[in-house]
Amino acid sequence: MTTKPNIVIIMADQLRWDAFGDHTPNINRLKDESVVFDRAYCASPLCVPARGAFFTGKYPNETGSLINPWTKQEKQHGNVRPDHTNWYELLEEQWDSWHTGKQHLFTEPKPEHREDSKTHWLQLEERYEAYLKANGKKKPGGSAFQGLVPELAYGKITRARKYSIPTVGRYDEGLDFFFDGFILNDSLEAIRGRDRSKPFALNAMFLAPHPPLDIPEPWFSMIRQVQLPGNVGVWGSNQSPLQLYNLTGMLGTSYTREEWERIWSVYLGLVALLDHCVGEIVAALKQEGIYDNTLLVFTSDHGEMLGSHRLWQKMCMYEESVKTPLYMKFPSGFTPAADRYDELISSIDVLPTLCDYLGIGTPDGVSGMSLMPLLRGEVEGLGRERIFIQFDGNGARSNFQRCVIEGDYKLIVDLFKDEIFIELYDLARDSSEMTNLAFHSDEHGGRIERMLGDLRRHMMSTNDLLELPEEMYDRFLADYGEFQV
Repeated sequence: MTTKPNIVIIMADQLRWDAFGDHTPNINRLKDESVVFDRAYCASPLCVPARGAFFTGKYPNETGSLINPWTKQEKQHGNVRPDHTNWYELLEEQWDSWHTGKQHLFTEPKPEHREDSKTHWLQLEERYEAYLKANGKKKPGGSAFQGLVPELAYGKITRARKYSIPTVGRYDEGLDFFFDGFILNDSLEAIRGRDRSKPFALNAMFLAPHPPLDIPEPWFSMIRQVQLPGNVGVWGSNQSPLQLYNLTGMLGTSYTREEWERIWSVYLGLVALLDHCVGEIVAALKQEGIYDNTLLVFTSDHGEMLGSHRLWQKMCMYEESVKTPLYMKFPSGFTPAADRYDELISSIDVLPTLCDYLGIGTPDGVSGMSLMPLLRGEVEGLGRERIFIQFDGNGARSNFQRCVIEGDYKLIVDLFKDEIFIELYDLARDSSEMTNLAFHSDEHGGRIERMLGDLRRHMMSTNDLLELPEEMYDRFLADYGEFQV
């Protein structure tokens, strides 16, 4: 490749893989032009560790970024350790590199504060509130959009913390003063103000459709009718009761299916607002004459439960939380072997895939796999049997979950203090994950023990801070067997 292509990554935040429809014409059009990975998953259903994994190609256990480090005491478990190369560092020498929007790749110092960084950092966090203040505008959300929940910290104490709740509201200041309007304008500035002597790289990190669900018109009123999935507002058969100790259940179980209809309409309106932003970026790339030579990746850091399983936000291992959209629109000079794949894909595969295609040396120790041999038609499959996902708590290491997906089966281990709950789902026959098969030991006991063994080996190889007891399945059956539904 003599001329390096441009690279644009558009990442949504908390976007369900199934949230598209007539309200997303621009994303639908991009999807039609892209390679679509139908079984793509995040490495962790939480913002900071998900992005730490995505931008390094390594599992959270390996990067050290496990939680959202909102307190000084937990900072050590939020940052990617300094010995891991990230995506921005790989781009900066040859590409005119730009970042816009949410910056949740946490390192010490943060990438945007490094004196040697050559990336143009138009991040949201340190500029947006100053912009609002300068224009006399209020920020979306507020106290009415937050709820109080207990959070276990350090494995010892419970503290009261405020987190987003699904309150809906109309933000009257307009798109330009909304989070994603600000990010969009920065992204358009990057496209038009780029160094034209170099290939262009943009990482546009949108906040939508992450709460608060306080959004501007016309998107607030755009979605009138919603057809809810069948598992919204419904607790699954033998679903883990430990979810009630997590904010997902603590907050999500209090809403009825009827209340979720209104919440869904505003959430989908926010997805439509995101779609508008995607359309504007694509239009600007075309106007500048660089769209055809641009590799454009569209994805999300993780999903959103939005009432499925009676849960809210992410932070769990159900499909709505961990499955992500992943579309790759390649430059016109490359024709992929197929336009859809159902291989198991992890978000840690994106970085080695981009390195392979762009001719960048892949960093040592990357756990993800390049998808390019598959896309070039050199192999019929990745040869991968399983992927792994982990959750270690939100603002503190507390509510732990480990997950392995193998073929059509998903095994979830839910841990809170001294309790362990196990779930097994057949995704081919039960895509909504409403029937936990873990109690069917005669039929599935052997599979569960094998998958637990694979999970233990993965945890050991990635230096997980947790260990799973050898007799945990027998203990689970003994502890919970008489309470199964």
